[in-house]
Amino acid sequence: MGKEISFIYSLSPDLRDRLRVSALKEKGKIISFVVQYEALFKSRWYPIVRYDTSHGFAHRDIIHYSGRKEKQPLYFPDYNFAFTFAIQDLKSLWRWYRIGFEREVNR
Repeated sequence: MGKEISFIYSLSPDLRDRLRVSALKEKGKIISFVVQYEALFKSRWYPIVRYDTSHGFAHRDIIHYSGRKEKQPLYFPDYNFAFTFAIQDLKSLWRWYRIGFEREVNR
C-alpha cells in the first residue's frame, strides 16, 4: 500500500487563496494526485484550477465560474514530473488565475 500525502497551503496573506494537495506515492513514485487552486469569493470557496490524474492521465482543468471545465492534457514522462509542475505552476501563477476567475464572477 502506498503512502498518502495531503495538505493545504495558503498562497495569500489574507488567507483567501489556497492550494489543496493530495497524492498517493508508492516506492518513491507518484501514482495519483490532485493539486487544486481554490479562492474565496462571496464567502464561498471555489475551485479554479485543478491538476489531477483522474480519467487515467495527468491533466489540468480550468474551472469557470459557470461550472464549465476546460480539460488540458499534460505531456510529461511520469506523474512525478506532472505533480511537481502542477505545484510550481499554481504557486507562481495563482494571481493570474484569480484575476481571470474574478472577471467571470463580476460579469
